[in-house]
Amino acid sequence: MKARSPRVHPPAEGPVRDGIPEHGRIPRYYAVKVDLLDVISELGQGAVLPTERELSERFEVSRATVRQAVGELVLEGRLSRRQGSGTYVAGPKLVQPLALVSYTEGLRRQGIEPGRNLISLERREAGPSLGSELEIDPDDEVIHIERVLLADDERVGLESTYLTAARFPTLMDVFDPTQSLYACLREKLGVVFDGAEERVETVLATPREALLIGTNPALPMLLMHRTSWGADGVPFERVRSLFRGDRLSFETRLGRVE
Repeated sequence: MKARSPRVHPPAEGPVRDGIPEHGRIPRYYAVKVDLLDVISELGQGAVLPTERELSERFEVSRATVRQAVGELVLEGRLSRRQGSGTYVAGPKLVQPLALVSYTEGLRRQGIEPGRNLISLERREAGPSLGSELEIDPDDEVIHIERVLLADDERVGLESTYLTAARFPTLMDVFDPTQSLYACLREKLGVVFDGAEERVETVLATPREALLIGTNPALPMLLMHRTSWGADGVPFERVRSLFRGDRLSFETRLGRVE
């Protein structure tokens, strides 16, 4: 019997191979999407994408097919739409490390200027759920700080931080909401972060959140939950950070488990 020849696979690199189903048939919109990646590369960051009509003629497909391909690239953050202006080639995503560093530190390492717009700075009762997470009574007070997060003046997220008020009685007197909270805690209040637990998931923004961030409510968002504690092991901070999925990604470094 003649030996069976080994099956030869095409290279796995690149979006074309990655997107081909096992049956080998490529959806038309996906083929256009791959071609658009070449167009984006040629145009460069900030360039205006040709119109739907121009692209449909160039690729010999319907405008609906072009619209679907462009829509996916917008969701992925490769393109950005500006109302009344057109569609543009987007810049690279921001990278936020999953580590005990602040938003400010994470962006400045990339040469990006962080900023914040204050929405709320108040004292309020913790309530049962937050009280349980911070190991305080439900009627104990927390300090709530809600801010829109900026990167080079572009709105990219919304952050809500809750800190146990009893532990930081002078925080509201010394904290500048336009600056880094972690720098204030460390430099003015002598706080040492010993550890934190984080969880990241994808969600859709509420209408209020979408309005504050200035994004489409249908755009997938990255939601980060963080609980931090000090050397005594007692949690003192609960953070809920909502980021635009098209503008930000998370990064962490993993080590070998012994």
